[in-house]
Amino acid sequence: MSEIKSVVKRWEDMETDVLVKIFKELNMIELAPVSQVCRLWRSACSDPLLWNTLDLGLLKSNFIQTRASPYIWVDERSDRRLSKLLKLAMALSHGNITCLIFHFNLYMKDDHLSCIAGSCPHLKRLVMPAWNRITKNGICHAIRRWKELESLTMPSIAHPPYIMEEISRNCKNFSSLKIMGTFDVQFASTIASYLPNLKTLSLRCSIITKEALLFVLDCMDHLEVLNISHCLLLENLTTAGRKQIVKELDQTILKKSLRLNEFYHCMSSSCVTCQRMIRDEGLMRWYRYEEWFWRQDEVGSLAMGEDYGRLFDEGCLNLGFRN
Repeated sequence: MSEIKSVVKRWEDMETDVLVKIFKELNMIELAPVSQVCRLWRSACSDPLLWNTLDLGLLKSNFIQTRASPYIWVDERSDRRLSKLLKLAMALSHGNITCLIFHFNLYMKDDHLSCIAGSCPHLKRLVMPAWNRITKNGICHAIRRWKELESLTMPSIAHPPYIMEEISRNCKNFSSLKIMGTFDVQFASTIASYLPNLKTLSLRCSIITKEALLFVLDCMDHLEVLNISHCLLLENLTTAGRKQIVKELDQTILKKSLRLNEFYHCMSSSCVTCQRMIRDEGLMRWYRYEEWFWRQDEVGSLAMGEDYGRLFDEGCLNLGFRN
């Protein structure tokens, strides 16, 4: 009887797709030494399937609020931790990241943004709700590098034209915008002027004026999806600027919204999110609620879900990134 020999495949000879499935279970810090084992493993660690989305939704800055601009002070150790983490991610990803997600309490500065912009040439979606420490030059420089950008989640800013103009010039496939904060006529007119072909707009959990909403419905002919769920809708009562909260959409708004493919709205007193919005007087205190709460959106393409992925998890903070 001939001897049957078992064939044992060595780790360094395993198929790349098998290695990728295994490495998907590791967080970023665990992945770093693995990528140094051999060329095959480093190639697997840089596979696009691992790096399509970099979700830093668990990472927050150690900060305190201040009265002077930028109204935030961030601990230097927190900045160093973020720099180290971003450099590691950019080195391993090899330009494969197409979606970047940051926490609303992660306050980057221009140096961090520059590191990302230069290493993510194919970025298509950016979720960055905090811009306190990012300058006009910083964000504009990044936008010029992201020619493929299609979707942006951003906070309200005092002077929106500069960023919308930059997107209009450089991001020809841009189609989706989410604003977290306040939305007035100036913001509405800016979007209509510079992004007339915008397809999707979400103002979820924002303060919006009725005038701004009507402007969007009247002037943005190519808009297909609009989300004003859980918003605090304000209407001018007098020329002096006194406003009242609109508790129900009138027929004028509903009729104008019929041309849209999707129109999401909720102003229900029984809705938990609407209750929180009213309690917070229109400026949602996201930190008071569930960690995943801010990631939701009625528009499926803008929702981030509750799964933060494996490339960054709480384990990263326990492996050399403590403050």
